[in-house]
Amino acid sequence: MARLPAPGSVIVPDWHESTEGKEHLSCILRKNRRRVFGLLERPVLPPQVAADTASYKIFVSGKSGVGKTALVAKLAGLEVPVIHHETVGIQTTVVYWPAKLQASERVVIFRFEFWDCGEAALKKFDHILPACKEKTDAFLFLFSFTDRASFEDLPAQLSRIAGDAPNAVKMVIGSKFDQYMHTDVPERDLTAFRQAWELPLLRVKSVPGRRLADGRTLDGRAGLLDVAHILNGLGEHLWHQDQVAAGLIPGPRRSPQMAVGQALDGASDRRGSQEQD
Repeated sequence: MARLPAPGSVIVPDWHESTEGKEHLSCILRKNRRRVFGLLERPVLPPQVAADTASYKIFVSGKSGVGKTALVAKLAGLEVPVIHHETVGIQTTVVYWPAKLQASERVVIFRFEFWDCGEAALKKFDHILPACKEKTDAFLFLFSFTDRASFEDLPAQLSRIAGDAPNAVKMVIGSKFDQYMHTDVPERDLTAFRQAWELPLLRVKSVPGRRLADGRTLDGRAGLLDVAHILNGLGEHLWHQDQVAAGLIPGPRRSPQMAVGQALDGASDRRGSQEQD
């Protein structure tokens, strides 16, 4: 895997709060409500603010009850489940996120396709995990700040789920950060984990989203601000990984055959996204 980019070195961190950023966010918001996109749908931008789209498949992994489904719901602007129910089979959710690249000052719309699967289904059916891992660009590994066992299970999760995908992006997210005063995972353990595994580690609150004036509808813009650090982080690491695979920026030493193959794969999957940098 390529060396991790410094936060904010690939994507302009607070661009979504600028006038230009808010104009692009209009494609995923409607009257301050988040738009929900199906697998075959995509946001439409006016011609003067058109942007390329970069698509990625992301598998969300973690012990039962850590908040995988709740995280995906927050990222998509949906209601966070109040009561835990084991996810049956595979659930896919598409999230769009516009961002501005630091190097080229070009706007890219990231299309994240999140795959979430219940732990019981993974254990019961042998074909589900290979389906979730097939052509996966990134893995999100979740633990809960209120569940020490879920944190201690991370090394096993990393080895079992992503051990045979060395080039995929891997990120760790701690859920239920709003309950940090009652945490079972102290900061010193997080520091030791980051030093040992050299993986980005983010935090997310698991509280319900803020509401609009009617008291019922989720405030889409406020919800985006709550998860912007995760969406930007995902886009940053995935874009950086693509640039390394295409040979556009330095990375680990590879054989010429591997370099050519990865560059062709990246160009085929995300046509035009890297070529303009």
